[in-house]
Amino acid sequence: MSLLVVCEHDRGVLSAASLEALTFGRPLATAAGLDLAAVVIGAGAESVVEGLGAYGAATVHVASHPILVDFGPEAWGETVAQLVRSTGVSAVLACGTERGNEVLAQVAARLDQPLVANCRAVEPSADGWSITRVQWGGSLLEDARLTADVQLITVAHHVVEAEPAETSAAGEVSAFAPELDESLARTVVADRVVLTQGITLSTAPVVVGGGRGVGSAEAFAPLEELAGELGGVVGCSRAVTNNGWRPHRDQVGQTGTRIAPDIYIASGISGAIQHWVGAMAAKNILAINTDAEANMVTRAGHAVIGDLHQVIPAITEEVRRRRGS
Repeated sequence: MSLLVVCEHDRGVLSAASLEALTFGRPLATAAGLDLAAVVIGAGAESVVEGLGAYGAATVHVASHPILVDFGPEAWGETVAQLVRSTGVSAVLACGTERGNEVLAQVAARLDQPLVANCRAVEPSADGWSITRVQWGGSLLEDARLTADVQLITVAHHVVEAEPAETSAAGEVSAFAPELDESLARTVVADRVVLTQGITLSTAPVVVGGGRGVGSAEAFAPLEELAGELGGVVGCSRAVTNNGWRPHRDQVGQTGTRIAPDIYIASGISGAIQHWVGAMAAKNILAINTDAEANMVTRAGHAVIGDLHQVIPAITEEVRRRRGS
């Protein structure tokens, strides 16, 4: 019996979210008395197999079929459902990304089993799994108990940091050929558009964020300068995009991008819950605000109470001084 982790990849490039899912799944499998297995699906899957054993996967199922050329939720969902039926999988886990949640929703429908999405903590037991999951975009935590023939869960993105196992597992490769009908190719990737190059808001090690307190589109120039010095990017609050100062792709929050940088410098941002949901996975948060009672200030690990138009340039100058530039 095993716990199966659905690993996402894009044309042979494994997603970091999949390594988070494997990291989350290791202690869960141990607690449930299950082996940890992984499945990679479609064209390019073979290239991501190597290394999954280092994250605890004893078996790596490689699913292939002529219609599994690119991502498709119906085809991927049916593939996982068939794998569950044929190998006696007791539980299936994926990361709570858009793809992960969509695929497991397909699996749940095909197996007629319940799905609990965006979990933060899971404790297995003989009479059901106790689960804490994120609701309302992160503003609410819900405790639930899952009782099912096959446990289906997704783990909230950035709940854990991806780490290899202390001892590598075998990572034995097992080929799997699902029986798929052409009708399952209902949703397919028709084209891809490259919006950005280099580091992005979701992958940047440093994010310098600006809110309504920045004052204008032009006033983001010092934030861009600081981000450039630190090898990061600029983000913003919803108020900024609503004012047309920055494009939506720069927005951090529930309706924007969820970030997990080494440090998030939040300047002139009040810290509404919708913004906090997108920023709370940051390892360190520095808030710069004139209001010492602002939500972002009270939640941040570090804060400077002052005018961002003075503080941001001062930080940039100090960074340059220490670098001798």
